[in-house]
Amino acid sequence: MTGIETKQHIQQRYQEQLEQAVILASRHVKEGKVASYIPELAKSDPNHLSAAVVLMDGSVIAAGNTQTRFTLQSIAKLFSLAIALADHGCEYVFSRVGMEPTGDPFNSIMKLEAIKPHKPLNPMINAGAIVVCDMVKGNGCEERTERILSLLRKMTGNPEICVNHAVYLSEKNSANRNRALAYFMKDSGVLTGDVEDTLDFYFRHCSIEVNTQDVAWMASVLAADGAHPVTGERLIDERIAGICKTFMVTCGMYNASGEFAIQVGIPAKSGVAGGIMATVPMQMGIGVYSPGLDEKGNSLAGVKLLQELSNLWNLSIF
Repeated sequence: MTGIETKQHIQQRYQEQLEQAVILASRHVKEGKVASYIPELAKSDPNHLSAAVVLMDGSVIAAGNTQTRFTLQSIAKLFSLAIALADHGCEYVFSRVGMEPTGDPFNSIMKLEAIKPHKPLNPMINAGAIVVCDMVKGNGCEERTERILSLLRKMTGNPEICVNHAVYLSEKNSANRNRALAYFMKDSGVLTGDVEDTLDFYFRHCSIEVNTQDVAWMASVLAADGAHPVTGERLIDERIAGICKTFMVTCGMYNASGEFAIQVGIPAKSGVAGGIMATVPMQMGIGVYSPGLDEKGNSLAGVKLLQELSNLWNLSIF
C-alpha cells in the first residue's frame, strides 16, 4: 500500500465516521432552542447540523450543508483577544481582565459589581470581551474591525468573510445588557476608551459571518500553535495561541466548560448563533454548527456531535 493510499484510506474512514456522527447527533436538534434575544438569530433554521474537520496536512472532511453561513458571536472573542495580546502584551491585558473561569452566565453583571477592582473575571464572558475590544488598536471601529477580518481571512483562505450587517444592527439595537456592562466598567475605570465605539466594534466582530469549514480552518491554525497548517505562515504568536487554547478549556463553553472538559476533553469555544470551534493540538481543527442551544447557551446537538467524535477518535487531551 502506498503512502497516498494510506492517506486516502484514513480520510475515507474519517469521512464515514463524521457522517455517522452527524446522523446520530441530528436526533437532538429539536431539543435545543434558537437564541431569540438577538432578533435576527431567531430566524435560524433549528434543524440544521453540519460539521467540518481540517487535518494538519490541509485535508478537509465535511458532513451536512457546511456552506450554510452563521455569525461567530462569542467565537470571535478569541481573535480579538489574540490581537489585543499582540498589541499590548500579557501583563497589560491581564491587568484589565482576569484569567479565572466563572460559574455565572456569560452576560452576568453580578460578579462584576461584587468584586474589587471591578475588572471582568475572564475575556470569554461579555464584560471581559468588551474590555478586550477596548484594547484592540485602531483608528475607530472600522479599522479595528478590518484588523480582525484580515486575520480571519488569512486563517481561512476565504477573502469573502465579512460582517453580516443585519445581525450587527440587530445586536446593536437589542444590547441593553451589554451597554449596562460597558457603562458600569467605564464608570469604574476598567474601560478607558469611548464606550459606544468600543461596543460598536464588539457588535461588529460578533457579527462576522462564516461557515463550518471556515471555523475548522480557524481551529486548525490554533491546533498548529498559531501557524497556518498548510503554508506554515505565522498568523498568531505561539504563546498567544497557547493562551487562547487555555481559555477555550477553562471558559470556552460558558459555565458548562468543566462538564465539557470532562465529557469531550478538547479546547472549544461556542457562540450563541450555534457555532462551536474546537481544536485538537497538532491533529485537527473542527467547526460545528447547529443553532438550537442548551440552557447554558451552547449548541446542544453540536456538543453531542463533539462528544461522539471525541469518543470515536480518542481526541481528549487529558
